[in-house]
Amino acid sequence: MIGVELIREAQRLWAEGIIKIGKAYLEGKDYQVMAINFLKELYAFDEGIVLFKPTKAKEVPFRYTLEDALSYFIGGKHSEDSGFALVPWREISFDVKGEIYLGDIALSQGHYYFVSGKTGATLKVEFTFGYKLIKRKLKIILQPSSLLYSY
Repeated sequence: MIGVELIREAQRLWAEGIIKIGKAYLEGKDYQVMAINFLKELYAFDEGIVLFKPTKAKEVPFRYTLEDALSYFIGGKHSEDSGFALVPWREISFDVKGEIYLGDIALSQGHYYFVSGKTGATLKVEFTFGYKLIKRKLKIILQPSSLLYSY
C-alpha cells in the first residue's frame, strides 16, 4: 500500500530530477539521457499512457507519451517547448494541500514552488499527481499542472 512516506519520497525525487537536468544542461553534460532516465524512472510510460498536462503548454496541452513529455522538459518535438527543466531551477518545494490513498493508487494535490537559478524569482504552480505502485515502485500516472488563475 502507498503511504505518505512513499509520496514524499516520490516528490523529493521528482524535484531533484528536474534540478539535476537543468544543472547538467548548464554544465554541458548529457542532459538528454538524464531526462529520458528521469521519465522512465518516475513515470509509468512503460505501462501505457500517462495523463500529463504540463504547466506551460498551450498548442499541445496533453502529453500521453514519453516523447511528448521529454519535449516539454528539454524541448525538441513541439515548437512551443523551450525545455521547462532547462530554466534551470535552483529549488523546488511541494506544499501538499490534500491526498487520497486507494491501495496501490494515490493522489496528491497542492502547490509547488520553482525558484529560478538565474533570477531567484519564484513560480507558484498548482499540481495534482496520481501515483500507482507498479512492481514495488511508485510511478506517476497522472500529472496536470497549471499556473494560478488571474482575473
